[in-house]
Amino acid sequence: MGRPMEGVTNVTQPTMTVYTPHGKNTGAAVVVFPGGGFQILAIDLEGTEVCNWLTSKGITCVLLKYRVPSVPYVWQCDCRPHNLATSLASLQDAQRTIGLVRWHAKEWHIDSHKVGVLGFSAGGYLVAEVSTKFKHRLYAPVDAADQESSRPDFAIAIYPGHLTTAHATLNPNVPVSRDTSPTFLLQAEDDNTDGVDQSLVYYAALKNAGVPVEMHLYAQGGHAFGLRRNKLPISQWPDLVEAWLGTIGIIQRDPGQLL
Repeated sequence: MGRPMEGVTNVTQPTMTVYTPHGKNTGAAVVVFPGGGFQILAIDLEGTEVCNWLTSKGITCVLLKYRVPSVPYVWQCDCRPHNLATSLASLQDAQRTIGLVRWHAKEWHIDSHKVGVLGFSAGGYLVAEVSTKFKHRLYAPVDAADQESSRPDFAIAIYPGHLTTAHATLNPNVPVSRDTSPTFLLQAEDDNTDGVDQSLVYYAALKNAGVPVEMHLYAQGGHAFGLRRNKLPISQWPDLVEAWLGTIGIIQRDPGQLL
């Protein structure tokens, strides 16, 4: 039996924790959005464990503890929407965090042109939101950090949700354009929480807009597997992400790495 997941909820004050890379610093940074349906945050499975992996690859990890429950996604009431609405509070927190990372880039030894995002499940939807809604802040500016761009230089969505309508079309609250961030998608076909159509619909929209996109679909894996290794091939997905980051020029590829 696997380790239990640690969940955090009732987050009213967002925080970000910066994890510095081990050994060589690639200059890249990734803001991590744990999943949890905008009700909780899977803070270890899809948070601290992810940062441990990223920092081992020379990448600065910024773990965002965004506000949850995030209106209008509140499970305890009968007001929960049709799962396509903008997660306003969490998206505000994501925009603010990306700006802060760029503002502190020199201090944190980060290349301000290599700031990306990685999210799981609801956090994967947040990845798509911040990758498409970056032209305007959804809150009043606080300081100079809010003058920095909130557009991620790259985006990684693992078993994302909230991206497709009942008619198998893209969620209109994710306005894909040619300026949307280059994106990596991964999902299992037996994901019964957020079906594989989530990635398929988003991939098609990105492709049609001319956005660089790479997608990996696996027969088995289910949902909420994080980075915890098992016997299934899908658990090797971090290797695919690392290779992709090399192909788009975010990190230097290992010359001995398989194509």
